Amino acid sequence: MNRDFRLSRRAVLASGLALGVGGLILPARAAAPLKVAGIHASPVENAWNSCLHKALQDAAAEGAIDYTFSEGVSGTDYPRAMREYAEAGNKLIIGEAYAVEKEARQVAADYPDTAFVLGSSGAAAGDNFGVFGTWNHDGAYLAGMLAGKMTKSNVVGSVGAMPIPEVNMLINAFAAGVKAVNPEAKHLVTFIGTFFDPPKAREAGLAQIDAGADILFGERIGTADAAKERGIKAVGSLIDYTPRYPDTVFANALWGFRPILNAAIADAAAGKPVGKDYTAFGLMKEGGSDIAYAKGAAPTGAEAAMEEVRAKIKSGAFEVPRDTAEPK
Repeated sequence: MNRDFRLSRRAVLASGLALGVGGLILPARAAAPLKVAGIHASPVENAWNSCLHKALQDAAAEGAIDYTFSEGVSGTDYPRAMREYAEAGNKLIIGEAYAVEKEARQVAADYPDTAFVLGSSGAAAGDNFGVFGTWNHDGAYLAGMLAGKMTKSNVVGSVGAMPIPEVNMLINAFAAGVKAVNPEAKHLVTFIGTFFDPPKAREAGLAQIDAGADILFGERIGTADAAKERGIKAVGSLIDYTPRYPDTVFANALWGFRPILNAAIADAAAGKPVGKDYTAFGLMKEGGSDIAYAKGAAPTGAEAAMEEVRAKIKSGAFEVPRDTAEPK
């Protein structure tokens, strides 16, 4: 067995804070929890995977699911992992298809009685292949509004994984927030070419600081390390990095997977088709994402202006642009 593909049945422990969720309430609890497998291409400490893993852990701790998972699964092993979990009797498989879209869809077609709900840049397919996107762009836009008023060099930077639609949309939203309050600000963008390489993200951040950036948006883990090293401010993505970097990370574009997971579990448990797009459950107006920020880090007027836009996003009166084009 490839050492990067580790099927494991670990004890599931609930820890940390889930975003915008509440326990899962099913119409009728089955005699046994729904068997659910998580397939993580990166280690579960990676921010994105940690959001999925935490939501799945919590659902398991509440007795809604029986959760098994693998982490560090390479692209070449991913279809095999999907097949093994399907053949092991898991009724719902959660994971990511970004690097294996064609292969993942073929596996789903081969196992029509298994529900697959994967992070994807593509559309849902058939009755058993559902998708979701990581849409925390609302929080990124709001963080950009704060950053635009905080920058002294008038240069901000973003470090991302690779130019796929979800990453592009997030970085573009941050840039749009900056521009909304500071049209003259310059925005530097670097892609590190992988989803998990903290040292590489740190190096990209240092290069942007050398180019004049005094605030960094860390779409990837490791960016805040560069900001901390050079004594500048940073914005985190997906999870709250401020406790880890209290003097560095002043805002975070949060995203919670639990609302998406709740919807997928409910459909799978009821025997309903999961071939749909679950992305909307993760939007700010649905309680799936938000901004967390340190009060007083930005000028008072900047915080007030941001909070006005935040309220409009939550009410549906304002929509952050969804620009999936590769940032220049």
